[in-house]
Amino acid sequence: MANGSSLIFDPAFPLQTQTEVLRMIQENASLNASLWVNIALAGLSILLFVAMGRRIESSRAQLIWVATLLVPLVSISSYAGLASGLTVGLLEMPAGHALAGQEVLSPWGRYLTWTFSTPMILLALGLLAGTDRAKLFTAITMDIGMCVTGLAAALITSSYLLRWVFYLISCAFFVAVLYVLLVEWPRDAAAAGTSEIFGMLKLLTVVLWLGYPILWALGSEGFALLSVAITSWGYSLLDIGAKYIFAFLLLRWVAANERVVDSVTTGRATGTATPADD
Repeated sequence: MANGSSLIFDPAFPLQTQTEVLRMIQENASLNASLWVNIALAGLSILLFVAMGRRIESSRAQLIWVATLLVPLVSISSYAGLASGLTVGLLEMPAGHALAGQEVLSPWGRYLTWTFSTPMILLALGLLAGTDRAKLFTAITMDIGMCVTGLAAALITSSYLLRWVFYLISCAFFVAVLYVLLVEWPRDAAAAGTSEIFGMLKLLTVVLWLGYPILWALGSEGFALLSVAITSWGYSLLDIGAKYIFAFLLLRWVAANERVVDSVTTGRATGTATPADD
């Protein structure tokens, strides 16, 4: 079992200050790199997306652009918090956990990223599909519930069982989000004339988002089969695909099919999409 001994501490010698936590992050080259790679890619994405959105004029397309731009903006802020040690803590694992009694580095700030960025992803997808406000509200609120209860699962130190209880509650919220993405919105996108691009982005989102609960279960928060650094790289790679690659594909299509996007109403479209230039 790879636990990353440099990130697991004896509670008899607690590390409590932000400076000490930062030092431990920086001393683990793999963990530190997983954070700074995301900061760099988020910065490049912001510059690219600003340039891509300069010629977008219609209000609906602009709203999709702003929602999409907020994804790397939130990410760079959150990952900066992680890299500085601001949103990283030390948690003593409860009895029953594989690392029971040991203090483990917990990058809980990732949940802030997901709580603020994933609703923007869903907002952009919902606008693209031309869904109604009730479905959009349902998807976003269920997503926020998923992130908040996931944070609770990661932070609970009083009971190993309760960590898994909150994990399952988070997964239940996730199932509701998946239902909207896989059942409700595809019908709306078909009526709106955006089903082709929506189908691709939906598949990318669902496949990558499924990786997050799997990593939670395998990482130090769950069964502790993966080290903190490996888990961090897993989350970072998922974020790169689910945020920056997703956003680039969406904005490229929106910029090339602005008239189609502008014609979308609630569940219907009056135009036909034209393929984006390669």
